[in-house]
Amino acid sequence: MKLYIKYMVSLRCKMFVKDELKKIGMNNVTIELGMVDIHDEITDEQINTFNENLKKGGLELLDDKRNILVEKIKSTIIDMVHFSDEHPKINDSDYLSEKLGYDYTYLSNTFSKVKGITIQQFIIQHKIEYVKELLLYDELNLTEIAWKLNYSNVAHLSNQFKKVTGLTPTYFKELKNKRIKNLENL
Repeated sequence: MKLYIKYMVSLRCKMFVKDELKKIGMNNVTIELGMVDIHDEITDEQINTFNENLKKGGLELLDDKRNILVEKIKSTIIDMVHFSDEHPKINDSDYLSEKLGYDYTYLSNTFSKVKGITIQQFIIQHKIEYVKELLLYDELNLTEIAWKLNYSNVAHLSNQFKKVTGLTPTYFKELKNKRIKNLENL
């Protein structure tokens, strides 16, 4: 049985879900972002208990087909942006269609109706958050970050970063360095 979980977007969420499944006696499971495949029999009572425990952790089971599809889209995007070693070299619409098995127009319309933003806006938001994270870790330079996230060039990344955050990537990084210096001077 497959169960779809809203707000399950990180490895920490996966660990939480795994622990909650163990509490209700479900050990033979496959867990992915936004989805759990339970290989054993599960009762309605166990599902209800599981859902109540999920809610305490800020997650919840989904039962509406549109919401389930939107969570699949979100999970696929989050996985693509944050957890892939390399951003796919095909365009995002083809990647999502291929991964989810639906026409991109259908995916896009469903996502926009449920979330109130486009898939592309959601992807950009996550890419910029990931860029911020990479800039703060200081392991990659801007050129390497642009390449990793499949930007056509550094200027495109910089323009998109500034449009979303109001800051240039360089200035964002300088703010981090200034903050560290201020903390060292305390």
